[in-house]
This record gives sequence, structure tokens and C-alpha cells, in this order.
Amino acid sequence: MHRPKLVSSRAQGRGLPHNFIKVHFKDAKGNLIRTVEANEGDDLLGIAHEYDIDLEGACEGSVACSTCHVILDPESYDKVPEPEDDENDMLDMAFGLTDTSRLGCQVRLTKDLDGLTATLPAATRNMFVDGAPPQPQPPMCR
Repeated sequence: MHRPKLVSSRAQGRGLPHNFIKVHFKDAKGNLIRTVEANEGDDLLGIAHEYDIDLEGACEGSVACSTCHVILDPESYDKVPEPEDDENDMLDMAFGLTDTSRLGCQVRLTKDLDGLTATLPAATRNMFVDGAPPQPQPPMCR
């Protein structure tokens, strides 16, 4: 029996190529850091960590900081659900807040978000210590 071959990926269980959602990560100057492939239901913080993109996430996605602050392109921002009150509270503390700012841990990917661009701000309010890169954390149960 012939089985379709999965595309090589850093993550176990990454779907078939036609199911991928493309996400473009840019730096604060607008330069492309990397375009990645993700699955529906993944969040931007987890994807950034999976692909070694320096998005901090100090609270590990528990909505207790603003270090995973990203700026979404306006078209994608309009497609994501409105932020909850706890996310808005944390966004109030984010460096470089814009009208399309969100916490990466709270942006869950859907097929409608294929091609989303997430720009990382120039700084965060809770920088990681001594330049050590953030380490991926296991997914939290919600």
C-alpha cells in the first residue's frame, strides 16, 4: 500500500503539505525572518519556538506577561477573534503597542489566516536574561 510521505519538519505530526498554513515572521524593521508552515490550531508563540524564532513567551502562554507581543498585518488581525480582557490587560504593558497588536500565545491559526504576517517588536518589557534564547515549552492544557 502506498502512503503519502509527510513533509520533513521539526515537529512530529506536522500535516500534509496541502493542509499547511503559511506564517511569515518579520523583525521590527520589516525584514523577513522566516516563513514557516503550521497546522490549524497552532498558536504563534508555539510556532515561533518550534522554528527557533526569538519570541520570548516568559509566562509560557499563561497570559501573565506581554513578552510574546506580535504585530499582525491588518487583514489577518481582522480575521482573529477579539482579545479577551486578560489579553488586553497584558497588551497594555507591551512595548510598541499598535492597533493590530496581539499576544502570540493567544493567536490560534485557522485556514483563513494562511499567509499571516507577524512582526516582532523591537523590544519587550521583560527581556530574557543574558541574551539566552527562549526555550520551547511543552503545550499547556487549557
